[in-house]
Amino acid sequence: MNDNLRRRYEMLLRVRDFGVRYTAPFPEDSRGRQLFTELDTIISQIEQLAAAQQSSERSAREGTTLRGEARTNLREDMEAISDTARAMALETSGLEDKFRIPRGNVNDVDLLNIARAFAADALPLADGFTEHGLPGNFLEDLNADIEAFERAIDEQQRSKRERVSATAGLDDAVERGVNKVRQLDAVVRNKFRDHLARLAEWETARHTQRTRASAPEAPSAAPPQIPKPTA
Repeated sequence: MNDNLRRRYEMLLRVRDFGVRYTAPFPEDSRGRQLFTELDTIISQIEQLAAAQQSSERSAREGTTLRGEARTNLREDMEAISDTARAMALETSGLEDKFRIPRGNVNDVDLLNIARAFAADALPLADGFTEHGLPGNFLEDLNADIEAFERAIDEQQRSKRERVSATAGLDDAVERGVNKVRQLDAVVRNKFRDHLARLAEWETARHTQRTRASAPEAPSAAPPQIPKPTA
């Protein structure tokens, strides 16, 4: 929840508390009580959405870490196969190009496609790779790391979608709450038109504190002019 939403949410809490303090002037069948009840429901929704937003943000950060680790593991598998293929190419021409990893940054989609090609092309040559020192389960490890990388990408993207959805829902819920306060404003003012203290309390409750902008720095004073000596 950003600062703007938090300030408006805190305002909604103050308005709800105002309604709790002054229940008697707003009986159950009144418009005022209906609006206070609707506001309380919206506040509960905001709290649930804020919790979902926080959870998805943590999941997205964790997903970024897991995605990076999975990418590293997969690249290490591919580099071992590529290095081994260069040695095998001394006797079997073409293997070096077949198992080449592009230089520079490779995006994750391309890396997955290259890894899948490695797995398919290495299958009929598995004995040659193991004869050159790769473990007997090197293809199983490669396929497992491909799947782990795919899962990490999917999980991170899912967490991001959930965060976007929760944020949008949070914005909407806070806006609906603010609209309830606007409706309540007329009701409360009419109810307490002769109670200045309660109206002042209402104004304090419904006021949203704004962030003060930093004052511009005052220009430094110009240095004094020193007169030139006369001849």
